[in-house]
Amino acid sequence: MEQGRKTKTVKIGGFSHVRAVFIGGNNPVVIQTMYKDRLSPSDLNSAAAKINELESMGCGLLRFAVPDIQSAETLGSLAEMVSMPLAADIHFDYKIALRCMDFPIAKLRINPGNIGSAEKVRLVLEKAGAGSIPIRIGVNAGSLPQNLRKQVDEGSLDTAEALVQTAQREIAFFKEFGFKDYLVSMKASTIADTIIANRLLCERTDAQGSGHPLHIGVTEAGPLTAGVARNTAALTALLTEGIGDTIRVSLSDTMENEIIAGREILAAAAQMAPDIGRLKHNGVNIISCPRCGRAGFDTHGFTNRWLSKLYAIDKDITVAIMGCEVNGPIEAKHADLGITGAGDKVLLFKHGEVIKTITVDEADSVFNEELNKL
Repeated sequence: MEQGRKTKTVKIGGFSHVRAVFIGGNNPVVIQTMYKDRLSPSDLNSAAAKINELESMGCGLLRFAVPDIQSAETLGSLAEMVSMPLAADIHFDYKIALRCMDFPIAKLRINPGNIGSAEKVRLVLEKAGAGSIPIRIGVNAGSLPQNLRKQVDEGSLDTAEALVQTAQREIAFFKEFGFKDYLVSMKASTIADTIIANRLLCERTDAQGSGHPLHIGVTEAGPLTAGVARNTAALTALLTEGIGDTIRVSLSDTMENEIIAGREILAAAAQMAPDIGRLKHNGVNIISCPRCGRAGFDTHGFTNRWLSKLYAIDKDITVAIMGCEVNGPIEAKHADLGITGAGDKVLLFKHGEVIKTITVDEADSVFNEELNKL
């Protein structure tokens, strides 16, 4: 299959007990999210359990904000407990980056423009290179260099161009020190700037043979509905052009919903660009009706209870959660397993044929039994 844009492959993890994730090349697009709370030493066991759940749902990489040395050490302890590659997001203090690399932390995200002098950046790159730890050059519209910010504010330079110029500066900086294992991201809170910036950088760097992997996403995209809409518009446009090797759907919502949104965006892009094989991910396809006055079954409550488990299924199956006999077995007859309500009863069906009629109280347990048979 055609894989879209050609990039080098960057290996993240793959040392000690940490699972290897490959980004770029012909590898599948990796979904990632960011831990929403400040990590404390007392949270390590619960955080490790949450990481295992997120991994089962399709998260390939998890990033943590690391504002100080103590946070670096806490994240280091967590990294020793889990197999998922963890990334440290660092600003302003190069010593935090150096400390993170004393632990099995698999990746750094830095902005070289705010990490300190060239000598401090060199120390970070040298230690990362010695430990085979990749770095993401993370450029945001809110943290542009002062001279470019001034031009944007004056109207003499648009934001997308400023993002690209900033990224090009940082890439040149890494090349100056001979550091090759890097990814790049340029994020804005607007759809157009996100799309245009990534297209422009690909045009300029690919023509020079750089071919570095791109992390794409819309930053500060907003609450669930608005954020999913904005990310879908931007990411689908880029992914269907073969641009993007790893994604994060930034939402003012849960990590679980960021992963689910990322999976659904990739699924939509794969339908639109079936020749780009990197977009294809295995997993469940959930269809459910919106509910109306005919509803005989609480589709919303049932769907919310089962969402995490359904997205943890590594099988290409379709599950239907329908509200009534009108939108039940007939409209969802292609489903491998479906559930709906009729009066005070609940119906389970496969491929349009009702297989069991049960009570509401039995719905979850019987659904689970049938799901495990698939």
